[in-house]
Amino acid sequence: MFGKRIELFRLFGIPLRIDLSWFVVAFLVTWSLAENFFPSVAVGLSPGTYWAMGAVGALGLFASVVLHELAHALVARSYGMSIRGITLFIFGGVAELETEPPGAKAEFMVAIAGPIASVLIAVSCFLLTGVPWGFPGAAVAVAVLTYLAFINRMLVFFNMIPAFPLDGGRVLRSALWQWKGNLPWATSITSRIGSGFGIALIALGGLLIVLGQSGLSGMWYILIGMFLRNAARMSYKHLLLRNALEGEPVSRFMRAELMAVQRSVSVAEVVEGYFNRYPFEYLPVVDGTRLMGCVTTDQIQELSPEQWEQMTVGAIAIPCPLESLVPPDSDAMGALTRMSHNKSSYLMVVEEGRLLGVVAMRDLLEFLSSQTKLQGA
Repeated sequence: MFGKRIELFRLFGIPLRIDLSWFVVAFLVTWSLAENFFPSVAVGLSPGTYWAMGAVGALGLFASVVLHELAHALVARSYGMSIRGITLFIFGGVAELETEPPGAKAEFMVAIAGPIASVLIAVSCFLLTGVPWGFPGAAVAVAVLTYLAFINRMLVFFNMIPAFPLDGGRVLRSALWQWKGNLPWATSITSRIGSGFGIALIALGGLLIVLGQSGLSGMWYILIGMFLRNAARMSYKHLLLRNALEGEPVSRFMRAELMAVQRSVSVAEVVEGYFNRYPFEYLPVVDGTRLMGCVTTDQIQELSPEQWEQMTVGAIAIPCPLESLVPPDSDAMGALTRMSHNKSSYLMVVEEGRLLGVVAMRDLLEFLSSQTKLQGA
């Protein structure tokens, strides 16, 4: 979902990150406010003032989205759910939850927390517009507050559409979950609604472009529709995967055939036989089946080609990264999450110092594919 992200700071211990795509939105919002919105609600000001108001309005939108997502995150944490962080990106913001809600009530409370925060912001800004400000330039402050009241109302309206993974879709999912006691079924229904809503936005955007009404708005509707459709489908697939993998040991998905080298093999043989053929950054080194350590591309690059022929991998092996090792009885979903976080394609399965095999992300994703086909997703 995200590209390059920058971590700004932490709120209540929760990392706040910005995807580089957010800066595109920040510029477009500032430009739109400075050239269109503020000149229509605060007449007669200088262009520089309008651009300053636009920048403040964009920062206010930034703060509004952060508070919306922070409300989700804090309520989720109160129910024992793990929070990876909050990320702002081109389509808004998202509180990245690592676990599913423990029940329908928790799902409802987490989902509704964000819209409630936005309602409170909108009401507060609206009330502040009626305050008799007694300082020069009060009209500027009132115009910015008017915009923030308006944009937070729009955030509530859009997010409460009952299409998963929007907040309204999560509220609907909580009701269906409570009714049937079946989370996969509830997620399937709301995800289909979310996917349908995404298709409707794509069609609306295409219609606007064809009719020549607004090419920019049309493209924006298409992009949002594509994002929502993909997010709805992926959310359901992720739930199926979690249900299938949680509680399952990695040994069930482990490949016993080892991509490892004996300690007596020369560095030159490893370069030719492995690193030149496969996109590995490190390779386990074994003595029989006992794990001796790992050899990395960085280590090999520090050696001359002459040393490659003379030295064995056992002589340069270093301890393997702890995050790349899992015991055979560890949770398969946890292993997949770890690979995703570390951007690793596989983990080594180790028991009492012996390398038993590897569990690969590819195998887990292929398992997901088969499960989604069985479920008709």
